Amino acid sequence: MLQEIKEILTLQKREIEIKLKEKYIERNQNLKLNNDLIKVIVGPRRAGKSFFAIHFLNKQGKFGYVNFDDEKLVEIENYDEIITAMNSVYDNPKFVLFDEIQNLPKWELFANRLQRQGYNLVITGSNSNLLSRELATHLTGRHLLTNIFPFSFKEYLKFENKELITSEIKEKLSLYLLNGGYPEILSKKVELKEYLSNLFNSILYKDIMKRYKIRNPKQIENLAIYLISNIANEYSYNSLTNIGKIKSSHTTEKYLNYLEESFILFSLKRFSYKVKEQLSSNKKIYCIDNGFIQAKAFKLSPDFGKLYENVVACKLKKEEIEGNLRFYYWKNQQQEEVDFITQEGLKVKQLIQVCFNIDELDTKNREIRALIKAGKELRCNNLLIITEDTEKEEKAEWFGDKANIKFIPLWKWLLE
Repeated sequence: MLQEIKEILTLQKREIEIKLKEKYIERNQNLKLNNDLIKVIVGPRRAGKSFFAIHFLNKQGKFGYVNFDDEKLVEIENYDEIITAMNSVYDNPKFVLFDEIQNLPKWELFANRLQRQGYNLVITGSNSNLLSRELATHLTGRHLLTNIFPFSFKEYLKFENKELITSEIKEKLSLYLLNGGYPEILSKKVELKEYLSNLFNSILYKDIMKRYKIRNPKQIENLAIYLISNIANEYSYNSLTNIGKIKSSHTTEKYLNYLEESFILFSLKRFSYKVKEQLSSNKKIYCIDNGFIQAKAFKLSPDFGKLYENVVACKLKKEEIEGNLRFYYWKNQQQEEVDFITQEGLKVKQLIQVCFNIDELDTKNREIRALIKAGKELRCNNLLIITEDTEKEEKAEWFGDKANIKFIPLWKWLLE
């Protein structure tokens, strides 16, 4: 068995050597290796977690690598054989990278033991809840968390490796809005729909259906595609249950949690100071990357308004995961809406409307009216409208309530 493990790890080592020769875009995150804490990297499949880790570790010197996406490794009962084989293949490395570790049964106990034995561990995983639950239970205070997502627009532009003028940045934004930021689409020029459809199916099968033994896989697949086709729209569990012909809203909620854990979708709560009201209100749905919308949504043509809003939601979500803010949407009894409100501590920090085309007067007035009303109710005067191309500040008034509103193009906001 030991020899078989060595052969698997030797093949994986060759794959790593090939990856290290490929073009690499520096990510905005960092790994702090000068401590004995377990370094945990989480994020969607194929977002670049292992690529980030191997390039970072390669600068530090010798490191060992084990990828647990290999079913033969996951079936091994004696984990010490994995360590023996790794030490042999990599000559007792200083740092160890375990990829997709959530596939390994009782991985958290294994990681804990190795950390106590003095191994400097970096681990990656593609299931947010599974990892966070086990980390909270077994690795409390003994790990550092880093999040890697598909390229932000700032990282996406780095691939050009040169200074771009404004017209070029806008051109790149048009591509980013449609294609999203999955690294291999940019670096290997793969066919977007085929690549992302295969990735989507892999996530559904490996990270959800197989792990949770879903009896009716078609239901969760239909639910995911319906939601991706209705990005930035409100939903309730009851409405999704009826649309998807699912047996209960409890099952629908469970399915949606699985989709969120696997980083395909995320939900946004409606803002309220009352927790009960916040929990009972409809949520809005967003997708972790615009490319999935292009690849999987039932749309005859792109809805740039929704694509703009989804890109903004993704950036805010990353900020939230990093612990910099919390964000919600706002809606009053008159059904007037503000796309996003950000909160730091107990204070509402900013109100954001996303409007692809602000030139139409009725649209502009509707967006401004909702901002002013929300600003008054939430005592916030930091009001922003993200647009296609408008950049200015404007004083606005609605029935005696005055406000100063900032307009900014999406590309500029994304690069801030």
